[in-house]
Amino acid sequence: MSKPKQVTIVDVAEHAGVSIATVSNVLNRGGIRTSKKTIRKVELAANELGYRRNIMAAGLSRQKTFEIGLIIPGFKSIYGTLAEHLQLEAHHAGYHLTVFSSNGLDPDIERRHLEVLLQRRVDGLICHGLAMGMEATRSIVNQGTPLVLINGWNWPEDISIGSVNFGIAGANEQSCKVLAERGCTMLCYVGHKGSKIIDEQRRIGFGEGLRKYGSGLLHDLADIQELDYEGYLTDLVQRHSGRIGIIAFDDNIALRLLSAANKLHIPIPDRLMLIGINNDYIAMNSYPGISSWDIPYSDHARSVIHKLVNKLEGKPEEGEVRELELPLTFMDRETTKLTEEMGNG
Repeated sequence: MSKPKQVTIVDVAEHAGVSIATVSNVLNRGGIRTSKKTIRKVELAANELGYRRNIMAAGLSRQKTFEIGLIIPGFKSIYGTLAEHLQLEAHHAGYHLTVFSSNGLDPDIERRHLEVLLQRRVDGLICHGLAMGMEATRSIVNQGTPLVLINGWNWPEDISIGSVNFGIAGANEQSCKVLAERGCTMLCYVGHKGSKIIDEQRRIGFGEGLRKYGSGLLHDLADIQELDYEGYLTDLVQRHSGRIGIIAFDDNIALRLLSAANKLHIPIPDRLMLIGINNDYIAMNSYPGISSWDIPYSDHARSVIHKLVNKLEGKPEEGEVRELELPLTFMDRETTKLTEEMGNG
């Protein structure tokens, strides 16, 4: 029996009644600047004929794969949400996003991801600052692959073309302001040194907040590694009789502190105020609700893809900022909201 003839884009073009260039644009780049009606016509023709795109061959013939690699520390919480928004923006730009997790900087997994990315000849790379080390990242950039970082502060210019960062230092600074203005006479930061550069930015913001808004206030720094939450809060309220304000590394830690405070019957917010970050589901749905900082996922993803695609397509923008920082939005909830009576008291 003879082998069935492989369907080509020429066949699809004839079946759809459009040009070969139009079919190529729709199937290879998502139909940029093509009407929805034409895109639908091409997709229907391809399905009816059983067309299957040869991704690797198409990439080799064009010296482009229209594929972008994304490496994030994991898929939970903020990282999974980041990946979803980046995938959508990449699609709008005509690119496919392939996502990898570094599994907490596991060297073997990191090396394997790099090998796969090189084999697939991705056009560009997006990497979270916690996902890979500088030298491992440099090895793929040296292959000529442009890189945009997420939360990558002060990386060498020979590694990345730039970064799009969340304004987490600014958020912690403003958290100090909120807590000080609402009567806290002791400000605390409970961090996570295991998260390295992210925790560093939070500590920078906390320090700047103390300098600007914490004059004369007591302060304390703690880390979650081996932290006894109930013991920590018990010690704080025994040492200080005034209102205590705690800024947590993220909403998960804020929830643990909130649970410990509830067990200890520490009144919130008149005795203890809490602020998290990321505005996760748990912050919105805990009782009482946890004040937090909302992340501009859509704006962030749009900025990352825009920066990378401009580089890939040779369209640099005049005056483009190498390290772009996007501010977060404060979500005021019960852990920092005083009643009118408390505020006047």
